[in-house]
Amino acid sequence: MSTLRAAVVGAGYLGTFHAEKYAALEDCELVGVADVDLGRARSLAERLGCRAVADVRELVGEIDCASVVVPTTYHERIASELLRAGIDCLVEKPLATDTGQARALVDLAREEGRILQVGHLERFNPALTRLAREITAPRFIECHRLAPFTERGADVDVVRDLMIHDLDLIRLLVPHDIRSLEAVGVPVVTAEPDIANVRLRFEGGGIANVTASRVSLKRERKLRLFQTDTYLTIDLGERSVKIARRTPGTTGLAGVTWEQIDLGEADALDAEIRAFLASVRTRARPAVTGEDGLAALELCERILSVMESE
Repeated sequence: MSTLRAAVVGAGYLGTFHAEKYAALEDCELVGVADVDLGRARSLAERLGCRAVADVRELVGEIDCASVVVPTTYHERIASELLRAGIDCLVEKPLATDTGQARALVDLAREEGRILQVGHLERFNPALTRLAREITAPRFIECHRLAPFTERGADVDVVRDLMIHDLDLIRLLVPHDIRSLEAVGVPVVTAEPDIANVRLRFEGGGIANVTASRVSLKRERKLRLFQTDTYLTIDLGERSVKIARRTPGTTGLAGVTWEQIDLGEADALDAEIRAFLASVRTRARPAVTGEDGLAALELCERILSVMESE
């Protein structure tokens, strides 16, 4: 399997980026782009030098793997068809509309012996990977993820659309179960919550306060963590890191030293797709498993249930 044959299902905004990444890799051939809007698929395929189809099933037998980058409501149906056809899948987040569908995909991938990776892109953000070695025992985490409204992603609420990124990171960084949570969500443009705030309390005593909005005037993706001797702030959008460390003071009070790290240009999507292809090639466990995607969705549903009960 020296050259992997890939396809992208969905020729929209994000699907275009997936297709461009596959087409640029030397050890991968972008065989085709599938979209129900065949004209849109043709426009992208002609630019990248591959086939355009209205249904990805036309490519079965010609591809080894595929990115599923369509509205969430279609994730389970399309990914199931591909997995049953022996095709490994990178499915954009959220893995599915609900945990029932997500669990069915996880089980199917296991039964078929296929790779199922979930597109939790922030796992590949260089700002997070740089700080991973510094994060040991966070006591308080604060997340803000704000964006102007777009119809893309609006088929689900803001918790599953935007907040799920930070919930996945919190699950990665905090090794304790959630003891309790408080949540509030407000619909503004859609019938589902477009602004949400969640407060999580962990068995180990830590707290996370998470805010997500898709009706803001500006974009912001920031993560702040407080530990016993360290304060860390991550700007996931600007890919920058600041670290404050407590140091012994000369007057009996502790001092503070600051370190700022600018990571420069990086491509998280390229890293995500390379990781997926590495798993396809070696059959190793994906960097973000189907089980990870399911767990993030389970937490989303728990949060939404609390919102509905208020």
